[in-house]
Amino acid sequence: MLKWSATFFLVAIVAAIFGFTGIAEGAASVAKVLFSIFMVLFVIALVLGLTVFAKK
Repeated sequence: MLKWSATFFLVAIVAAIFGFTGIAEGAASVAKVLFSIFMVLFVIALVLGLTVFAKK
């Protein structure tokens, strides 16, 4: 998911350079959403890994 977020971020940068502001805005918003989902899932996995699945 982080790879897709980086891909959309690069698409947004390239589109902004060439003046396609609508496409750049859309790609940037998709990148933000994907990155947010990635961070939430990462934190959940981190908390579960430290609590539930920790070896005693």
